Amino acid sequence: MAQSSTPASTTSPVALSAVSPTRPPVAELEKRLGYTFKDQALLKLALTHRSFGAAHNERLEFLGDSVLNCAVGHLLYRQLKQFDEGDLSRVRSNLVRQQALHDIAQTLSLHQYLHLGDGELKSGGLRRPSILADALEALFGAIFLDSGFHEASRVIDSLYAPILKQVDPKTLGKDAKTLLQEFLQGLGLPLPAYSVVATHGAAHSQLFEVECAVAKLSITVLGSGASRRAAEQVAATQALLAARAATASVQKKSRRAKKSEPPPQAPLVFDDKKQK
Repeated sequence: MAQSSTPASTTSPVALSAVSPTRPPVAELEKRLGYTFKDQALLKLALTHRSFGAAHNERLEFLGDSVLNCAVGHLLYRQLKQFDEGDLSRVRSNLVRQQALHDIAQTLSLHQYLHLGDGELKSGGLRRPSILADALEALFGAIFLDSGFHEASRVIDSLYAPILKQVDPKTLGKDAKTLLQEFLQGLGLPLPAYSVVATHGAAHSQLFEVECAVAKLSITVLGSGASRRAAEQVAATQALLAARAATASVQKKSRRAKKSEPPPQAPLVFDDKKQK
């Protein structure tokens, strides 16, 4: 009788392994989010991966994705007043992609609060970018259901504010070739020239070497990659760095030359009446 009444004998071994005994209280996560859930069941559901059981966060993730896009769109509309529709769309798509969500999830230490099944835990699911990004979107969906769009938008704004301070919206999401082209056009210089100078390896695993030349600045750099496009991007990155350095030195010399020139003297004016 004593053995049959032991509580541990009725506990599932999967549940023991899937729920870490060292998991911090969710109140710490709520503090980082700046939001306290009225319905704690929603919070738990948002943090539960499908590998853990039948009740999981995928529907909340679907909802949170829409909430996130609307909230970030509203944030950019307010802050980037000079941007047109195309630029706003480009910036938003980069701010809501998986890598950006993963970065935010890491600042929240979100992995510490997730409920995952044994298989996902053993395969490193707690650090997988897709799982963390999906859980963050599920949290946004849960906040929306718990308190409405205004609160969800407020939380999203607070999480994205540091990101917008650190990035340049004008260049966010643009590849190296586009940035180089815009930089040269801003100086009134011709576009760079790209040419494949060598290929290495078998057809199924070739390595391309591409030259990027900016003739007016006497810049010639090489880039390599698994495709011609990838190699061009690498070369463009190097050329952009070189072009910025070259034009910066020219501008410094120009400023020094202006400082060394004697100040212009006012022309002499004679009073004809006094001369007479």
